[in-house]
Parts: sequence; structure tokens; C-alpha cells
Amino acid sequence: MTEESFSMTAPLPLYRDARKDDARALAQLIEIAGEGIPGYLWAQQARDGRTALDVGAERAARDDANFSYRNAVIAHLDGKVAGMLLAYRLPAPTPEEVAGLAEIPPLLRPLVELEYQAPGSFYVNALAVFQPWRGHGIGAALLAIAETRARDAGCGELSVQVFAENEGAYRLYRRCGYAVADRRPIIAHPCYPYSTEVLLLTRPVDAAA
Repeated sequence: MTEESFSMTAPLPLYRDARKDDARALAQLIEIAGEGIPGYLWAQQARDGRTALDVGAERAARDDANFSYRNAVIAHLDGKVAGMLLAYRLPAPTPEEVAGLAEIPPLLRPLVELEYQAPGSFYVNALAVFQPWRGHGIGAALLAIAETRARDAGCGELSVQVFAENEGAYRLYRRCGYAVADRRPIIAHPCYPYSTEVLLLTRPVDAAA
């Protein structure tokens, strides 16, 4: 997507910590950011009439997981959720987790491997904006909030993953100072439209002014 500044007459978005009652919107945005992977995984867990989105909303409403409203920031515009950032400090993988990489499904293994390459970084797990509000600088503003939170968390680096073929997202991250640190080939899968590789991008956290 292209990120531009709002015109002088456009309403400015508000940014706030996500709440538990934002869980469904968060799940919808996570599905957008995850390029189809979250919905595919949630569908495997849907039972008793629940939809994949129901499962995603339940997961977003948790208090004790990385994928939680507690780690999310909401962009609010025109009285509606316009976009979101989900970000947190990445822990170092345990020896058991590293040893268990071969058991992770091939769909997810490259993503997990790249997470393990950036321990201690402030990880932008998901960044997404609903279609009507794209192209107005919300993504860049949310990345600026991620940097502030990274600094508050004592992290010296930010990290994010992006599919190499997602040129719009890649341009946004590059414009915001991220550079390729590592990459992994991916296996084509019906749940997402890509088939080449996923990139790990990082950038240093600037010192507070």
C-alpha cells in the first residue's frame, strides 16, 4: 500500500491501546496482515458452529499470549477501527524450541526460524489497515508508535517479517528505515498468494530526542 499524509481537511486518526472488545476487529486485521495464514490456522480449530473469525477473536481477547489485545494499538478514525499494530519483545528461543523446529509445519517453519534470528528485538508481528483508510499514513504512524514502545521496553532493535512479493508492504518498511537482515524460502500454499521467500527486516531503535 502507499502511505501518504492526510490532507489538511481530512480528520486525523486517533491512536489508543486496544481493548478486549476490539478483539474481533483485531482478528480481522491480523488475517489481513497474515496474508491468509491466520484464517487457515483458525479454521482448523473451529468447532461447534464457530467460524475461523470467531476463533481468531477469542485468541485476540486472551490476556496471557503474544497475540493479545494487550500488545496491540488501534488506529481509530470516523468512529471506527481503521488499523492496528501488534508488537512485543521477542524472547530468546529455548534450546528445546530450537531443537523442535523440524516438527513445526512447513507452512510456519520459515516464519518461526526468522523469529529466532531476532531475539530481544521489538517484533512487529502484524500491521494492517482496512481498505477504506489505506494510503493516508496510518501504517507509518503505527510503526512510529512501535519504535516508541520498543524504546520504552529497552529494545535496541525493531524487527518485522514480510513476504518478498508483497511489494507495497516492503516499500513501506524500507521507507521507515528497515533493511533485510535474513530470509527464508517458503513453500507455496493455497492459503496465501506467494511462493518465493519471506524476509526478516530490522532497524535500530533511535535514541530518544
